Amino acid sequence: MTRSLVSPRVLDVVAAGLCAAAMLVELFRLDEGGPSVTAVAAIALACLPVLIRRQHPELALVAAMALIFAITETSKIANTIAISAVVCGFALASARGRKAIWSVPPVMATVLLVLAIYSTYPLLSFDTVRNLALVLLPTALGVIAHDRRELLSGLVERAETAERTREEETRRRVGEERLRIARDVHDVVAHAMVAINVQAGVGAHLLERDPAQARATLRDIKRVSGEALGDLRSMLGVLRGPDDEDAPIRPAADLSALDDLRDGLAAAGVEVDLTIDPGTFPLPAPIGATGYRIVQEALTNVLRHAGTTSARVRVGRSGDRVLIEVEDDGSGTTAPDQTGSGNGVRGMRERAVAAGGTLEAGPRPEGGWRVAASLPAGATA
Repeated sequence: MTRSLVSPRVLDVVAAGLCAAAMLVELFRLDEGGPSVTAVAAIALACLPVLIRRQHPELALVAAMALIFAITETSKIANTIAISAVVCGFALASARGRKAIWSVPPVMATVLLVLAIYSTYPLLSFDTVRNLALVLLPTALGVIAHDRRELLSGLVERAETAERTREEETRRRVGEERLRIARDVHDVVAHAMVAINVQAGVGAHLLERDPAQARATLRDIKRVSGEALGDLRSMLGVLRGPDDEDAPIRPAADLSALDDLRDGLAAAGVEVDLTIDPGTFPLPAPIGATGYRIVQEALTNVLRHAGTTSARVRVGRSGDRVLIEVEDDGSGTTAPDQTGSGNGVRGMRERAVAAGGTLEAGPRPEGGWRVAASLPAGATA
């Protein structure tokens, strides 16, 4: 909100000066002799409450009403006699709002008392109505000013709250998007690097004994690395601006693409028994992509197990849930929670929860490791 360039104290002095000037003009224009020193002093004194109307509005109004008697005792002015009290009454109503209505009855009683003692007009006359209106009007205007100020303050506060809420929501969405990108990059890079590492070891072992097989392994390494680069380009393309039309965008991986994942692991020496119930499809794109990434990360963990030679993947549908299960043969020498950074299982669980599902991961009683996920898939067709 804008602030006044003039000090409130200066405004108070100006207001008091204007009140005094108005009364002095009327005083000097009276036909009944010149103004007396006591009249001028009474007028000056009656304007002093205007100076404290902001800090002490109740006291200022009481003092202004009381000093009306001093003015009536020392001069014959009538039209501007209540100007100081009017200003103080408005200040009280503006500061207190509807709570200032209590002041109306005693102020009206004081006005009637002044009129009964000093007015030359009958008490039941238009002059009385006019003077009582000078009590009601500033009070009403002050209440309106107070309510308007409160309304504007409330609007500003709500606008600031809404702005803070939007900023917090933006930060939350940015955080969620960063987490999603981190999971995608982890899934793509981790799976590709583990597969390349295993295949490179096989290729080095077969280089002299079976050059043809070594060449096939190198081709698999080239294919896996190319797919990983394509996935990374696709994710980075999402981060580019809308004008970057040349950004290569690939369709998101889906559960229907698990055959390619199985073939990649076969090249690395891990046989994957893949079973997908045809009734699982169709699926919403986000659910299909989430399921694919969960299977990809689970099989990446299988690759990490030294000596693991086979794994089983089951994908089916039960009602409105997609059930995914990945198990290895348990021949490895290390478990998933003993290798890597620990982000794999956490990333899978975060993906499942973000999609509205659940995920369990842990050792099997008969040996090996099991990952089981349940994801929402809508109503059964």
